[in-house]
Amino acid sequence: MVERQCFTRTSSIPGELNCELSPGAHSVTLAPPEDRTFPLGRPPRAVPAFLQALHTIRRQVLLAIWVVTIGQWTSTALGAETRTHPPPLLRITVVYNNVMHTPGLKTAWGFAAVIEAGADVVLFDTGGHGPTLLANMKRLGIDPQSIDAIVLSHIHNDHTGGLDAFLARQPNVTVYLPRSFPAAFRQGVEQRGARVVIVSGPQRLFGNLYSTGEMGDGSKEQALIADTTAGLVVITGCAHPGIVDIARAARTYLGKDIYLLMGGFHLLGRDLEQNRATVAELRQLAVRKVAPSHCTGDAAIALFRENWKSDFIEGGCGAVIEVP
Repeated sequence: MVERQCFTRTSSIPGELNCELSPGAHSVTLAPPEDRTFPLGRPPRAVPAFLQALHTIRRQVLLAIWVVTIGQWTSTALGAETRTHPPPLLRITVVYNNVMHTPGLKTAWGFAAVIEAGADVVLFDTGGHGPTLLANMKRLGIDPQSIDAIVLSHIHNDHTGGLDAFLARQPNVTVYLPRSFPAAFRQGVEQRGARVVIVSGPQRLFGNLYSTGEMGDGSKEQALIADTTAGLVVITGCAHPGIVDIARAARTYLGKDIYLLMGGFHLLGRDLEQNRATVAELRQLAVRKVAPSHCTGDAAIALFRENWKSDFIEGGCGAVIEVP
């Protein structure tokens, strides 16, 4: 004969269910507390209400400290990542040039390049023929609506001739003109809906882009400078004031070495010794890379290729140059 033993547990917490199990039974019966006896031992000690409240507060305080600590650590880590993240890539796409680089594009005498500097997208010069400029841009996947500003180097038609056609497609831009541009030219640009900013001396245009300011005594001209972690990138239209003088002015203005010098160097028709002297002076200025084209001339381009070797970059129509 098996004696019946009571396994009934009674809780001191109101509303807790009791469990009763008897020998020979095959199920567990849950029922509200009725019997408050504990035949198999003493009842558990009840935790005072104030201690329960204290434990709850302690858990909440520890959770709050943990959340704040993790939040501060995450914020610090993200802040450090932001500070150490490299600046946006500088990408230069030559969209107009008489020097060929990419098959399938139209070449014509003149120069134009699209500069992507982070969020800023700039068209430097417009070539001499609007339909050619726009056709090349379309072929290269560059939407005129993405252009924020236009920087014109000088007044010659092979650098300004595409402006009307471009403004017909995208008038919502700011056009940076050297001070020597005629008043009629400025008025024509404004009549097409664009804004005009006159550039005199060296100045910051926006972002990390600068102008050398208007230079020269004859054909006055400005060059565009991009300040990058690798050094200065100097882009010239025709370099009428002299490519060495432009490079020297950019270097002096921003106090950094030139990583890349590109565009038209205006060396066409000069003799070999003159061009060798120019190469030597640019070497003395520690110009690291070069990408001459347009009015530089084939003989001078070959001379730069010979002297800069692996640091010579092709800069013809369709060339894409990326700088860290």
